[in-house]
Amino acid sequence: MPLLTQNKRIERVNSTAELFSKHPHLKESAQQFVSRSPEAVDTKQLLYVQQREFAATTPADNSVSILGSDDATTCHLVVLRHTGSGATCLAHCDGSSTRTEVPLIVNAVTSRSNPAKEGRLELHLVGGFDDDRSTSHSLSLSILAAFQKQKEEIHLETCCITDVNDVIRDGIHRPVVYGIGVNVKTGQVFPASFTCRGPAEELRSARTFSGAQMVEVYDSSRELVKIDPCRWTPNNDMAFWLSQDDETILQNPLTSSITSNPPSSFCWITRPQTGCFQAVSRNCTAALRTAAGREPKR
Repeated sequence: MPLLTQNKRIERVNSTAELFSKHPHLKESAQQFVSRSPEAVDTKQLLYVQQREFAATTPADNSVSILGSDDATTCHLVVLRHTGSGATCLAHCDGSSTRTEVPLIVNAVTSRSNPAKEGRLELHLVGGFDDDRSTSHSLSLSILAAFQKQKEEIHLETCCITDVNDVIRDGIHRPVVYGIGVNVKTGQVFPASFTCRGPAEELRSARTFSGAQMVEVYDSSRELVKIDPCRWTPNNDMAFWLSQDDETILQNPLTSSITSNPPSSFCWITRPQTGCFQAVSRNCTAALRTAAGREPKR
């Protein structure tokens, strides 16, 4: 089935500029979205989604009212919601395996929706900027293409990506919106900021840095965060990065650290992860024995 906007099919495009040229209302709504100030989200009934994670739930959830994620530079934040059931999924996509991740997002919503219930699937995309390696642009096109291949009819409502999420400050391109929240009860999607990125922030981050694929981190039927087993292997780079100061980390060309909001926050986010890295570095063999093949941590 096609990807739609205003009930019209979105054809394959070669650039985000072409997308906005063909569907100018998407650009107009994105400009309105970036003009809004981020809302500081209370930790109460918040489920934070880290990079390469997704979480889904319904309005019947007594523990989670807001799904949220931030620190997205070239990454894209994806929200899919069924307007009838209210089932909602938020994913933090980094381009590691977009083709396989999008079906997981769709299934997370459809499996929580009654097929007989009236409503439609609505999609919201936020993230990326005009980076010099065009990483954001490539990810934008990959996500759009992946949704176009789904069997379900999906309606693109928000498309605040790459070109329209870009601002130049001090001569450097940066994203305007770094984070979003979605109210599971109402379906409202809004720019957001967070002071809490847990639970188990260090352990979940280490799983991502170990090279693990996109994973669902919430069991909505039991209203529990779950952390699946992962495998660490010896990595000499860990010792190097643990010994570096903030300035060195910021100059690392393999990250988008210079576009963090503000740049110093990248180090603030990274530093808490060192505790987990230290444990893994010191006890990698033990971690291999105890982490692989076990039940998820809840």
